[in-house]
Amino acid sequence: MAASEVSRLSGDVRHHAPLRRLRVAASGHWARGALCLVGIATAPLIVFTPVRHDGLDALDTTAVLTVLVPLSFVASGFVAWHRRPENRIGALLMILGLAWTAGHLMGPPTTSSSLLSTAGSVWRLAWTFGFVFVLLAFPHGRLLGRVDTVLAGIVFVAAVPMQILWLLFLDVEEPRNALLVWPSASTADAIDTAQRVLWLGVAVVLVAMFAWRWIAASPPLRRTLAPVLAGGLTVLVFSLYVIISKFRTVPTFLLWSLLAAYTAVPLALLASMLRARLARSSIGELVVKLGGHPGPAGLRDALAQTLGDPSLTVAYWLEPYEAYADLDGRPVVLPDPATRTTTLIDLDGRHVAALIHDPSLREEQELLDAASAAAGIELENAQLHAKLRARLEELRGSRARIVEATQLERQRLERNLHDGAQQRLVALSLELGMLEARFADDPTGARQLEQLQRQLSESLQELRELARGIHPAVVTGHGLAVGLETLVARASVPVRLTVGFEERLPEGYEVAAYYLVSESLANVAKHAHASSVTVDVARANGHLVVEIVDDGDGGADTGRGSGLRGLADRVEALDGRLRIWSPKGAGTRVRAEIPCAW
Repeated sequence: MAASEVSRLSGDVRHHAPLRRLRVAASGHWARGALCLVGIATAPLIVFTPVRHDGLDALDTTAVLTVLVPLSFVASGFVAWHRRPENRIGALLMILGLAWTAGHLMGPPTTSSSLLSTAGSVWRLAWTFGFVFVLLAFPHGRLLGRVDTVLAGIVFVAAVPMQILWLLFLDVEEPRNALLVWPSASTADAIDTAQRVLWLGVAVVLVAMFAWRWIAASPPLRRTLAPVLAGGLTVLVFSLYVIISKFRTVPTFLLWSLLAAYTAVPLALLASMLRARLARSSIGELVVKLGGHPGPAGLRDALAQTLGDPSLTVAYWLEPYEAYADLDGRPVVLPDPATRTTTLIDLDGRHVAALIHDPSLREEQELLDAASAAAGIELENAQLHAKLRARLEELRGSRARIVEATQLERQRLERNLHDGAQQRLVALSLELGMLEARFADDPTGARQLEQLQRQLSESLQELRELARGIHPAVVTGHGLAVGLETLVARASVPVRLTVGFEERLPEGYEVAAYYLVSESLANVAKHAHASSVTVDVARANGHLVVEIVDDGDGGADTGRGSGLRGLADRVEALDGRLRIWSPKGAGTRVRAEIPCAW
């Protein structure tokens, strides 16, 4: 086939595909409309025969409610099926409405046929099974768990096989039982009793299960399950009706309550399915709240209140990192769909965020879409905020890694100096000491040797000072308190040192505190002209607090030189804060606060 012909055919397919979808949708709409008209037109036939015989006096409360039941099911099913065609609940409700009418048309006084009347007794009880099935399948339109499947199976056995088995032994005069095989009043009564008890037991289990699910559910899911709980109570009322009818005439109010509940349940199920369309006021309130620019933190609260899900979380998409993050820039991993549901939000073809919410909100997709659209601009602003915080976190982490790498390199250099050059100088000093005996008779050589030893000793001292400045090995080996004591001992100004704890800290914190005190004492010696210095190291509210105060000239220029800036970088790399007060003529105060849990 020629390429041009392939292109033409593929173009035809693309052109006609939407048309075919439109035709399918139109045919489905007409089918739903036809079933709805049939249901509405046939429901009044339930009371047609009584009205024809007794006139309008036959339209008592029971008759009216009996007609309202299928009308409620058919109308609710039509709307639900039209609004949510992908969900089977609407179709099931319409089928139940039509089945109610069919079952009552197969019973007296509508029909005199024994076969239809017998089939009607089975059909009407099977209808109750269909009602229970809808409750168990709501809101997804299908049974999801093994417990639901087992309960549905038990209800089906009680409704159909046991009803047929009962009819095999039931001998009645009018109307005749078309399924009678072996007349046995005792057997029929035993089956009937077992059937009624089974109905009651199943009803109690259903109500307990629905109540437990409602109690254990999240707030959004409770709204969805409320009609199901009401339906379970309806099944319980039906079971009580079945039990009472075996021993006495059923009270009229109980029959009215049962029929009224049957009428109300499909309307409640419909309202639950279409809750998103009934929640326009909440979207309006969301728009008003967002108009006040609540900020990124207030955005989550506003969305959570609108959607009725306090556990709602917003994860913002950070394209440079190809990952999600919260408002503080911390990474967020999307949850397992079995426990939480994620709704992705795109604006103008660009992915912005993801809402992590209760799974029940999947049934309210229109509400989710409306809320996401209303919060679009605020979500973009919050995304920029999260991106900025993520960059700050990245910078903080990068700075911490640089400080750590520098610290490791300093430690390596100090170790090399100590184990290499310093040890060789010490060995050389010892060898020079051993040569002194040889130059006892040579005063000139002895003086030169003494001078060499003095220079070697000075060089060794300078090397030790250099190594100590590169990395304080005493801190690594003996702790912060001992390291600070060595600093105080070498200080040129009297220093009062207070260390308020004995525990060891992570090495990075101890080294940062050591260098802070070391640099501050060096500055005091060079510039402050102070007569005394106070150094306090303590812990307070989960922070390591280091404070150095002198009584010198003050007026320190914190913007000049790299020493204090380097100290600030070291402190801030540990998520701490360094502050300096240095009023002229009133001394200098340096205070560092570093978060440190121990």
